[in-house]
Amino acid sequence: MRTPYPNKDRYINLLTDFGFKRLFGTEPNKALLIDFLNVILPEQHTVQDLSYRNNENVGNTPVDRKAIFDIYCESKTGEKFIVELQKAKQNYFKDRSVYYSTFPIQEQAMKGNWNYKLSSVYTIGILDFIFDDHKDDKTLFHTVELKNQRSEVFYEKLKFIYLELPKFKKTVEQLESHFDKWLFLLKHLSELDAPPQILEETIFNKLFEVAEIANFSAKEQDAYENSLKYYRDLQNVVETSRQEGIEEGIARGIEKGRQEGREEGREEERLHNLKRQRALLLKQLSHKLGEISDPIQLQIAQLSLTSIEALSEVLFDLDNEEDLRKWLNQE
Repeated sequence: MRTPYPNKDRYINLLTDFGFKRLFGTEPNKALLIDFLNVILPEQHTVQDLSYRNNENVGNTPVDRKAIFDIYCESKTGEKFIVELQKAKQNYFKDRSVYYSTFPIQEQAMKGNWNYKLSSVYTIGILDFIFDDHKDDKTLFHTVELKNQRSEVFYEKLKFIYLELPKFKKTVEQLESHFDKWLFLLKHLSELDAPPQILEETIFNKLFEVAEIANFSAKEQDAYENSLKYYRDLQNVVETSRQEGIEEGIARGIEKGRQEGREEGREEERLHNLKRQRALLLKQLSHKLGEISDPIQLQIAQLSLTSIEALSEVLFDLDNEEDLRKWLNQE
Protein backbone atom coordinates (compact mmCIF):
# COMPACT_ATOMS: atom_id res chain seq x y z
CA MET A 1 0.00 0.00 0.00
CA ARG A 2 1.28 3.45 -0.89
CA THR A 3 2.28 5.74 1.98
CA PRO A 4 -0.13 8.71 2.15
CA TYR A 5 1.23 11.84 0.52
CA PRO A 6 2.95 13.76 3.35
CA ASN A 7 2.40 17.30 2.04
CA LYS A 8 -0.80 18.88 3.37
CA ASP A 9 -0.81 21.79 0.89
CA ARG A 10 -3.62 21.79 -1.64
CA TYR A 11 -1.62 23.48 -4.40
CA ILE A 12 1.98 23.21 -5.56
CA ASN A 13 4.70 25.76 -4.94
CA LEU A 14 5.31 27.42 -8.31
CA LEU A 15 8.88 28.35 -7.36
CA THR A 16 9.95 24.70 -7.40
CA ASP A 17 11.36 23.24 -10.62
CA PHE A 18 8.49 20.76 -10.84
CA GLY A 19 5.80 23.37 -10.15
CA PHE A 20 7.25 25.92 -12.55
CA LYS A 21 7.63 23.48 -15.44
CA ARG A 22 4.27 21.83 -14.84
CA LEU A 23 2.56 25.19 -15.02
CA PHE A 24 4.48 26.79 -17.88
CA GLY A 25 6.43 24.05 -19.65
CA THR A 26 3.90 21.56 -21.03
CA GLU A 27 1.86 21.64 -24.23
CA PRO A 28 -1.55 21.07 -22.56
CA ASN A 29 -0.95 24.09 -20.30
CA LYS A 30 0.60 26.50 -22.80
CA ALA A 31 -2.42 28.82 -22.48
CA LEU A 32 -1.08 29.66 -19.01
CA LEU A 33 2.34 30.57 -20.39
CA ILE A 34 0.79 32.64 -23.18
CA ASP A 35 -1.34 34.59 -20.69
CA PHE A 36 1.65 35.20 -18.43
CA LEU A 37 3.87 36.34 -21.29
CA ASN A 38 1.22 38.75 -22.55
CA VAL A 39 1.07 40.37 -19.12
CA ILE A 40 4.76 41.29 -19.19
CA LEU A 41 5.54 41.77 -22.89
CA PRO A 42 5.18 45.02 -24.85
CA GLU A 43 1.85 45.26 -26.63
CA GLN A 44 3.41 44.94 -30.08
CA HIS A 45 4.65 41.47 -29.18
CA THR A 46 1.36 40.01 -27.97
CA VAL A 47 1.56 36.21 -28.26
CA GLN A 48 -1.35 34.48 -30.01
CA ASP A 49 0.17 31.02 -30.04
CA LEU A 50 3.54 29.41 -29.31
CA SER A 51 5.47 26.20 -29.68
CA TYR A 52 8.01 24.72 -27.28
CA ARG A 53 11.58 24.38 -28.47
CA ASN A 54 14.34 22.06 -27.30
CA ASN A 55 15.48 23.57 -24.01
CA GLU A 56 19.02 22.17 -24.39
CA ASN A 57 21.18 24.26 -26.69
CA VAL A 58 24.74 23.38 -27.69
CA GLY A 59 27.33 25.70 -29.21
CA ASN A 60 28.54 25.53 -32.79
CA THR A 61 31.64 23.43 -32.01
CA PRO A 62 32.21 20.39 -29.74
CA VAL A 63 34.16 22.50 -27.24
CA ASP A 64 31.45 25.13 -26.84
CA ARG A 65 29.52 25.11 -23.59
CA LYS A 66 25.86 24.23 -23.71
CA ALA A 67 22.89 25.98 -22.12
CA ILE A 68 19.86 24.29 -20.58
CA PHE A 69 16.90 26.63 -20.24
CA ASP A 70 13.93 26.11 -17.91
CA ILE A 71 11.58 26.95 -20.77
CA TYR A 72 12.37 27.87 -24.37
CA CYS A 73 9.56 28.66 -26.78
CA GLU A 74 8.74 30.53 -29.95
CA SER A 75 5.63 32.51 -30.85
CA LYS A 76 3.68 31.94 -34.05
CA THR A 77 5.21 35.13 -35.46
CA GLY A 78 8.80 34.07 -34.71
CA GLU A 79 9.68 35.82 -31.44
CA LYS A 80 11.78 33.63 -29.17
CA PHE A 81 11.43 33.49 -25.38
CA ILE A 82 13.69 32.07 -22.71
CA VAL A 83 11.87 31.88 -19.36
CA GLU A 84 14.07 31.16 -16.35
CA LEU A 85 13.22 30.67 -12.68
CA GLN A 86 16.13 31.66 -10.43
CA LYS A 87 15.57 30.55 -6.84
CA ALA A 88 18.71 31.94 -5.23
CA LYS A 89 21.24 34.66 -5.87
CA GLN A 90 24.01 33.49 -8.20
CA ASN A 91 27.36 34.97 -9.09
CA TYR A 92 27.33 36.47 -12.59
CA PHE A 93 23.62 35.86 -13.07
CA LYS A 94 23.35 38.84 -15.42
CA ASP A 95 26.29 37.47 -17.41
CA ARG A 96 24.51 34.14 -17.69
CA SER A 97 21.35 35.84 -18.96
CA VAL A 98 23.32 37.55 -21.71
CA TYR A 99 25.10 34.29 -22.58
CA TYR A 100 21.80 32.41 -22.79
CA SER A 101 20.35 35.03 -25.13
CA THR A 102 23.07 34.30 -27.70
CA PHE A 103 21.75 30.80 -28.43
CA PRO A 104 18.36 31.78 -29.92
CA ILE A 105 20.19 34.51 -31.84
CA GLN A 106 22.80 32.18 -33.34
CA GLU A 107 20.32 29.48 -34.27
CA GLN A 108 18.58 31.92 -36.63
CA ALA A 109 21.62 31.96 -38.93
CA MET A 110 20.96 30.54 -42.38
CA LYS A 111 23.41 28.81 -44.67
CA GLY A 112 24.24 30.48 -47.93
CA ASN A 113 23.09 33.97 -48.84
CA TRP A 114 21.46 35.48 -45.74
CA ASN A 115 20.55 39.10 -44.98
CA TYR A 116 21.03 38.76 -41.17
CA LYS A 117 17.45 39.73 -40.34
CA LEU A 118 16.65 38.44 -36.84
CA SER A 119 13.47 37.76 -34.88
CA SER A 120 13.08 39.32 -31.44
CA VAL A 121 14.60 37.51 -28.47
CA TYR A 122 13.35 37.91 -24.90
CA THR A 123 15.12 36.54 -21.84
CA ILE A 124 12.72 36.56 -18.89
CA GLY A 125 13.95 35.95 -15.34
CA ILE A 126 11.55 35.26 -12.47
CA LEU A 127 13.76 35.91 -9.46
CA ASP A 128 13.20 34.74 -5.89
CA PHE A 129 15.82 37.27 -4.76
CA ILE A 130 16.70 40.95 -5.19
CA PHE A 131 19.71 42.17 -7.16
CA ASP A 132 22.32 43.74 -4.88
CA ASP A 133 22.21 47.00 -6.82
CA HIS A 134 18.40 47.13 -6.61
CA LYS A 135 17.98 46.81 -2.83
CA ASP A 136 17.06 50.48 -2.41
CA ASP A 137 14.84 50.50 -5.49
CA LYS A 138 11.17 49.54 -4.95
CA THR A 139 10.72 48.73 -8.64
CA LEU A 140 10.22 44.98 -9.11
CA PHE A 141 9.72 44.88 -12.90
CA HIS A 142 12.85 45.64 -14.91
CA THR A 143 13.17 45.84 -18.70
CA VAL A 144 16.72 46.05 -20.03
CA GLU A 145 17.52 47.05 -23.62
CA LEU A 146 20.49 48.13 -25.71
CA LYS A 147 20.58 51.94 -25.69
CA ASN A 148 22.90 54.66 -26.95
CA GLN A 149 24.49 57.54 -25.03
CA ARG A 150 21.22 59.52 -25.25
CA SER A 151 19.24 56.64 -23.69
CA GLU A 152 17.57 55.95 -27.03
CA VAL A 153 16.87 52.32 -27.89
CA PHE A 154 19.62 51.19 -30.27
CA TYR A 155 18.28 47.69 -30.97
CA GLU A 156 14.69 46.82 -30.09
CA LYS A 157 14.78 43.09 -30.84
CA LEU A 158 16.76 42.05 -27.75
CA LYS A 159 15.21 42.51 -24.32
CA PHE A 160 15.87 41.21 -20.81
CA ILE A 161 12.97 41.25 -18.37
CA TYR A 162 13.43 40.56 -14.66
CA LEU A 163 10.77 40.20 -11.94
CA GLU A 164 12.06 40.50 -8.37
CA LEU A 165 9.34 38.58 -6.50
CA PRO A 166 10.47 39.40 -2.91
CA LYS A 167 9.49 43.03 -3.57
CA PHE A 168 5.87 42.07 -4.22
CA LYS A 169 4.05 42.68 -0.93
CA LYS A 170 0.37 42.97 -1.89
CA THR A 171 -2.24 40.88 -0.09
CA VAL A 172 -5.13 39.26 -1.94
CA GLU A 173 -7.36 42.19 -0.97
CA GLN A 174 -4.96 44.64 -2.60
CA LEU A 175 -4.76 42.94 -6.00
CA GLU A 176 -5.76 45.26 -8.82
CA SER A 177 -4.31 44.28 -12.19
CA HIS A 178 -3.88 40.97 -14.00
CA PHE A 179 -0.14 41.45 -13.45
CA ASP A 180 -0.73 41.69 -9.68
CA LYS A 181 -2.70 38.46 -9.73
CA TRP A 182 0.04 36.55 -11.54
CA LEU A 183 2.73 37.76 -9.13
CA PHE A 184 0.53 36.86 -6.15
CA LEU A 185 0.04 33.32 -7.46
CA LEU A 186 3.72 32.84 -8.27
CA LYS A 187 4.59 33.80 -4.72
CA HIS A 188 1.66 32.49 -2.65
CA LEU A 189 -0.21 29.73 -4.50
CA SER A 190 0.90 26.93 -2.16
CA GLU A 191 -0.39 28.92 0.84
CA LEU A 192 -3.99 28.98 -0.44
CA ASP A 193 -6.68 26.57 0.73
CA ALA A 194 -9.12 27.60 -2.02
CA PRO A 195 -9.21 30.03 -4.96
CA PRO A 196 -9.96 33.58 -3.73
CA GLN A 197 -12.97 35.20 -5.36
CA ILE A 198 -10.86 37.90 -7.00
CA LEU A 199 -8.97 35.18 -8.90
CA GLU A 200 -12.06 33.49 -10.32
CA GLU A 201 -11.17 33.98 -13.98
CA THR A 202 -11.09 31.35 -16.72
CA ILE A 203 -7.30 31.31 -17.01
CA PHE A 204 -6.79 31.10 -13.25
CA ASN A 205 -9.45 28.40 -12.89
CA LYS A 206 -7.29 26.32 -15.23
CA LEU A 207 -4.20 27.18 -13.19
CA PHE A 208 -5.82 26.00 -9.95
CA GLU A 209 -6.88 22.75 -11.62
CA VAL A 210 -3.38 22.11 -13.00
CA ALA A 211 -1.73 22.97 -9.68
CA GLU A 212 -3.92 20.86 -7.38
CA ILE A 213 -1.78 18.10 -5.88
CA ALA A 214 -4.74 15.73 -5.51
CA ASN A 215 -4.88 15.52 -9.32
CA PHE A 216 -1.28 14.23 -9.55
CA SER A 217 -0.32 10.64 -10.17
CA ALA A 218 1.77 8.87 -7.52
CA LYS A 219 4.88 9.40 -9.68
CA GLU A 220 4.12 13.11 -10.05
CA GLN A 221 3.58 13.47 -6.32
CA ASP A 222 6.98 11.90 -5.64
CA ALA A 223 8.65 14.14 -8.23
CA TYR A 224 7.03 17.22 -6.72
CA GLU A 225 8.00 16.24 -3.18
CA ASN A 226 11.65 15.85 -4.25
CA SER A 227 11.56 19.21 -6.01
CA LEU A 228 9.95 20.87 -2.98
CA LYS A 229 12.55 19.39 -0.66
CA TYR A 230 15.35 20.71 -2.86
CA TYR A 231 13.76 24.17 -2.89
CA ARG A 232 13.37 24.25 0.90
CA ASP A 233 16.92 22.99 1.45
CA LEU A 234 18.23 25.70 -0.87
CA GLN A 235 16.22 28.41 0.91
CA ASN A 236 17.55 27.19 4.25
CA VAL A 237 21.15 27.30 2.99
CA VAL A 238 20.68 30.83 1.69
CA GLU A 239 19.06 32.07 4.89
CA THR A 240 21.60 30.36 7.15
CA SER A 241 24.53 31.74 5.15
CA ARG A 242 23.03 35.22 5.20
CA GLN A 243 22.50 35.13 8.96
CA GLU A 244 25.96 33.73 9.70
CA GLY A 245 27.54 36.35 7.47
CA ILE A 246 25.69 39.11 9.32
CA GLU A 247 26.64 37.78 12.75
CA GLU A 248 30.30 37.26 11.89
CA GLY A 249 30.45 40.61 10.14
CA ILE A 250 29.18 42.34 13.28
CA ALA A 251 31.64 40.51 15.53
CA ARG A 252 34.62 41.41 13.37
CA GLY A 253 33.30 44.92 12.95
CA ILE A 254 33.56 45.46 16.70
CA GLU A 255 37.21 44.39 16.64
CA LYS A 256 38.47 45.93 13.42
CA GLY A 257 36.01 48.64 12.49
CA ARG A 258 32.75 48.70 10.64
CA GLN A 259 34.21 48.60 7.15
CA GLU A 260 36.56 45.67 7.75
CA GLY A 261 33.74 43.84 9.49
CA ARG A 262 31.50 44.22 6.48
CA GLU A 263 34.20 43.05 4.08
CA GLU A 264 35.22 40.01 6.12
CA GLY A 265 31.59 39.22 6.87
CA ARG A 266 30.94 39.00 3.15
CA GLU A 267 33.97 36.73 2.66
CA GLU A 268 32.89 34.50 5.55
CA GLU A 269 29.41 34.40 4.05
CA ARG A 270 30.87 33.37 0.70
CA LEU A 271 32.93 30.54 2.23
CA HIS A 272 30.03 29.28 4.35
CA ASN A 273 27.75 29.42 1.36
CA LEU A 274 30.26 27.44 -0.74
CA LYS A 275 30.57 24.76 1.93
CA ARG A 276 26.83 24.44 2.40
CA GLN A 277 26.10 24.51 -1.32
CA ARG A 278 28.51 21.60 -1.84
CA ALA A 279 26.88 19.62 0.97
CA LEU A 280 23.41 20.33 -0.35
CA LEU A 281 24.42 19.34 -3.87
CA LEU A 282 25.86 16.02 -2.72
CA LYS A 283 22.70 15.36 -0.75
CA GLN A 284 20.50 16.07 -3.75
CA LEU A 285 22.69 13.99 -6.10
CA SER A 286 22.58 11.04 -3.71
CA HIS A 287 18.81 11.34 -3.50
CA LYS A 288 18.50 11.43 -7.30
CA LEU A 289 21.22 8.98 -8.38
CA GLY A 290 21.91 6.83 -5.34
CA GLU A 291 25.22 6.55 -3.48
CA ILE A 292 27.91 8.71 -5.07
CA SER A 293 31.36 7.11 -5.39
CA ASP A 294 34.35 8.60 -3.57
CA PRO A 295 36.17 9.80 -6.74
CA ILE A 296 33.07 11.68 -7.85
CA GLN A 297 32.62 13.18 -4.38
CA LEU A 298 36.23 14.36 -4.54
CA GLN A 299 35.60 16.08 -7.87
CA ILE A 300 32.50 17.80 -6.47
CA ALA A 301 34.46 18.94 -3.40
CA GLN A 302 36.81 20.82 -5.73
CA LEU A 303 34.09 22.65 -7.67
CA SER A 304 33.82 26.41 -7.52
CA LEU A 305 30.56 28.07 -6.46
CA THR A 306 29.83 28.91 -10.10
CA SER A 307 30.25 25.27 -11.13
CA ILE A 308 28.15 24.09 -8.18
CA GLU A 309 25.36 26.40 -9.25
CA ALA A 310 25.68 25.19 -12.84
CA LEU A 311 25.46 21.55 -11.72
CA SER A 312 22.41 22.38 -9.59
CA GLU A 313 20.73 23.72 -12.72
CA VAL A 314 21.17 20.41 -14.61
CA LEU A 315 20.73 18.06 -11.65
CA PHE A 316 17.27 16.87 -12.64
CA ASP A 317 18.47 16.12 -16.19
CA LEU A 318 20.98 13.53 -14.96
CA ASP A 319 19.86 9.89 -15.01
CA ASN A 320 22.84 8.09 -13.48
CA GLU A 321 26.37 8.54 -12.12
CA GLU A 322 27.85 8.13 -15.61
CA ASP A 323 25.92 11.25 -16.74
CA LEU A 324 27.32 13.05 -13.70
CA ARG A 325 30.87 11.90 -14.45
CA LYS A 326 30.60 13.14 -18.05
CA TRP A 327 29.32 16.52 -16.88
CA LEU A 328 32.16 16.89 -14.37
CA ASN A 329 34.78 15.95 -16.95
CA GLN A 330 33.41 18.53 -19.39
CA GLU A 331 33.39 21.12 -16.64
